[in-house]
Amino acid sequence: MKEQNVQSQIDVLDKKLDLILEYVNQQRLNSTVVDDLVSDLSIIGKDVYDTTVEELDKRQVEINPAEVTDLVVTILKNIGHFKTVMNLFEMAFDFSKEAGPIANEAIIDFTKQLQVYNQKGYFSFFKELGPVIDNIITGFTPEDIKELADNVVSILSVIKEMTQPEVLGTMQNAIKAFNSMETESVPSYSVWRVLKEMNSPEMKKALGYGITFMKNVSKDVKIKEK
Repeated sequence: MKEQNVQSQIDVLDKKLDLILEYVNQQRLNSTVVDDLVSDLSIIGKDVYDTTVEELDKRQVEINPAEVTDLVVTILKNIGHFKTVMNLFEMAFDFSKEAGPIANEAIIDFTKQLQVYNQKGYFSFFKELGPVIDNIITGFTPEDIKELADNVVSILSVIKEMTQPEVLGTMQNAIKAFNSMETESVPSYSVWRVLKEMNSPEMKKALGYGITFMKNVSKDVKIKEK
């Protein structure tokens, strides 16, 4: 019985010893990997350092260790500011992602509206306005434009009066009457025929319009002279 207990304890110790040896072996392997990594990084770091020094020497750049130290200290002191700036960049990036579809829709709508204007002939109209503006500029002197500016209120007042329905109706009737006349076959009138036509209702009404018009113009002239 005692021999069995001793053997069991020996087996347990063997298992623990095997675990310890496996752990030691694993640690040795890990240490080897770390040493290899450190060695590789040292080689790479040395190559980078040598290359950097060579490039700086070629470009005649001198590095002051004190300035480098101040730069590192400044960066460390302003880590909070850098974080704020990065947060702002992140917010701007998020906003651009959200506003991108909206901007695309706005551009599409604007393009469609431009197409509508183009189909209606807006752009062709403005294109043809170029020669008109050019003729106006070449046909008028600066003095003419100055006089126009001085009298633009009076001109607009006249245009306003001309747009009254009664005035437009009279002008339209006059244009219709002129267009209906055959200027090449207008008959000749003698003095007696004129006197005869003067007695017609149409001529009497026309003379009434003319005389009334001239009286009103004469009244306005007298008022301005006073």
